[in-house]
Amino acid sequence: MSQTQDPTGAGTQTRSIGVAVLGMGNVGTEVVRILEESADDLRARVGARLEVRGVAVRDLAKPRKIDSELLTDDPASLVARDDVDVVVELMGGIDPARSLIRHALESGKSVVTANKALLAEYTGELATAAATARADLYFEAAVAGAIPVIRPLTQSLAGDTVERVAGIVNGTTNFILSAMDADGDDYDVVLAEAGRLGYAEADPTADVEGYDAAAKAAILASIAFHTRVTAADVYREGITAVTSADLLAARKFDCTIKLLSICERVRDTDGTQRVSARVYPALIPLSHPLATVGGAFNAVVVEAQNAGRLMFYGQGAGGAPTASAVLGDLVMAARNKVHGGRGPLESTYAKLPIASIGDVPTRYYVSMRVADRPGVLAQIASEFSKRSVSLAAVRQEGAGEDARLIVVTHRAPDRAQSECVAALEDMDEVLKVSSVLRLEGTDD
Repeated sequence: MSQTQDPTGAGTQTRSIGVAVLGMGNVGTEVVRILEESADDLRARVGARLEVRGVAVRDLAKPRKIDSELLTDDPASLVARDDVDVVVELMGGIDPARSLIRHALESGKSVVTANKALLAEYTGELATAAATARADLYFEAAVAGAIPVIRPLTQSLAGDTVERVAGIVNGTTNFILSAMDADGDDYDVVLAEAGRLGYAEADPTADVEGYDAAAKAAILASIAFHTRVTAADVYREGITAVTSADLLAARKFDCTIKLLSICERVRDTDGTQRVSARVYPALIPLSHPLATVGGAFNAVVVEAQNAGRLMFYGQGAGGAPTASAVLGDLVMAARNKVHGGRGPLESTYAKLPIASIGDVPTRYYVSMRVADRPGVLAQIASEFSKRSVSLAAVRQEGAGEDARLIVVTHRAPDRAQSECVAALEDMDEVLKVSSVLRLEGTDD
């Protein structure tokens, strides 16, 4: 951080904040572009110039729209430079990002990152390093692209009690489910189209199996409930088993299907509180605000005791939208360098235990092929009744070999619901349990 003598004689004035950018993919390219094109505005907002000291890339030979003298394939040396004040990490992955960020923080440099996989596992380690060195660690872009949700949770709602954070935080899966719902196509067909349009990676596993959403759920739960939650604590299911028939059946119940990330404060009958963090495809009523979120857009609904329900909606991915969130963090970190402030520290005072998925109250949607003969429905209902799970709705479709039964339950512990499904699979009257999904967004 370079300084010059203030002409008023009051002391020194910061002239520039040195920025190191690690990674120049879609987001990194947009971050550098905005830093160049909005340099004057950013200087006015920060109180000092933001100057890119260097950009770390994997391949120096690849053509890029940036002064080649700024490029390096040695990120460690770039981070260690004395003229770097803020490190912007956009490499992704765990290593070497983890060691580079930790080294930056331990050296007193502030860090801005969009690395949800790293934060979902090592927020505690990195936050401790930041607190010890009195450096800032910002990560707004790690959860929902351009959508501001981290800062509202850490600052705007700091005086409230958050009860629930639920949302659509993966654009790829939302695009797939939205297209399946609109066109009636099967999963494989829409996945191929998503890949062609650039919404799905060549290997879409992290998205379609829910790993990406689970990492984001871990971050949201940690912040909302002042408790360290890692990706391993998040119950996870993907969307690969969802069929066009499920979406069609959901419509008959005035619902659609979305991959939801749900972080919830669970209260037992004795008042004990636990944290539930889970990701799975679920039916939600068409009247629910998340049901209208289509395409690759994201949305997060926060429910707090005093603020009530708040919804954050927008583009959850893409170079420019994500870069917008990164620049917001960068401005905050740079302002703190100029004026001597500090960003919010990690808050883990609550230390709430993690609730097992089996203990979480949920509702189930179960679709099954059944024998078409009298008494089958009564026998199926009996299996639910044995486990104190009541049925909210029953729909029978087809006849003969095509007879299908769909049941929707009332709320009950997930373990009891799962045991009911296992019992159905052992019944002679049930030829096949075709689909099992949860139902969210209702008060039943």
